[in-house]
Order: sequence, then structure tokens, then C-alpha cells
Amino acid sequence: MIEISKFIVGYLILQGAILSLIAAIGVIRLPDVYTRNHAASKSATLGVISILLGLFLHYILIDHHANSRVLLGIIFVFVTAPVAGHLISRAAYNTGVPLWNKSVQDDLAKVRSKQKSR
Repeated sequence: MIEISKFIVGYLILQGAILSLIAAIGVIRLPDVYTRNHAASKSATLGVISILLGLFLHYILIDHHANSRVLLGIIFVFVTAPVAGHLISRAAYNTGVPLWNKSVQDDLAKVRSKQKSR
């Protein structure tokens, strides 16, 4: 049972490290604020939560004690990172940061232009 627990913990930590690496590459390589923010908020959040979940399972299954700080960390990251990503994208859009590709359909611009014409 301990070997299976170690395998699950190792898998979660490795998965989190790979997702965090993908998020870092996405932040460096993607062309505009919106796609970079998407990479940072989605992949990095899932990566950090995966690592913390692996750590929590290590404490529970191998060390046989619960660590409430890790649970609080999981909850904190799960709640704050997507909200922060949304607010950063919203602030970029409201200040007029252009989209990367002109073939992207901007539905909000159409709605705002109708509201301004009233």
C-alpha cells in the first residue's frame, strides 16, 4: 500500500511540475497579454494545486498526519489565481491593449459601440 501511495504522490508532483513548466513556456512564448494570461492562470494554477495535492497526500498516506496549511494553500490558490487572471485580462482590455490577431471576433467591442451611440 505504501508503494502505491508513493507512486500516486510522485505522479501528482511530476504532473504539477510539468504543468508549471508548460505555463512558464507559455508565458514566454505566447504573443499577447490575453494568451499569456491564459497560460499563467490555467496551467500554473493546475500545476500548483497538483503539487500541493501530492504533498497533502504524502502527509496523509505516508506520514499519517494531516496538514491543514497545505489544504489552506490549495483553497487559496484555487480561489485567487483565476480571479486575478480574469481581472488582469479585464484591465488589459479596458485600457485598450490590442488583440494579437485581427481575425479574432471581439463581441464586447460591438456591444460597447452600440451603448456609446445611444
